[in-house]
Amino acid sequence: MAKNKNYEDEEMTVELELEDGTLVNCAIITILEVEGQDYIVLLPLDEDGENEDGEVWFYRYSENPDDPNEEPELGFIEDDEEYEKVADAFDEYLDNCEFDEIVEE
Repeated sequence: MAKNKNYEDEEMTVELELEDGTLVNCAIITILEVEGQDYIVLLPLDEDGENEDGEVWFYRYSENPDDPNEEPELGFIEDDEEYEKVADAFDEYLDNCEFDEIVEE
């Protein structure tokens, strides 16, 4: 799953600073809601704007409802059970995307 036209159609990206100070450009795949909490799904991109391994990153996601111009906040998911719930929701999202593509054809 190195390239998916859904990611290219959107082309929404965010620059993420890792703990070691490295900056990584990521494509925003989707924002999922799981048990009342929003999560963002990011696809890390290399210097050529590609992702060869299909690895995605999940983060907690929150926006300030009083200030739409404020940068959204991302937070780590440290609980394995919470991570699994988000991974399952993402799998369901992917299943729905594939179904939609089949129906469109």
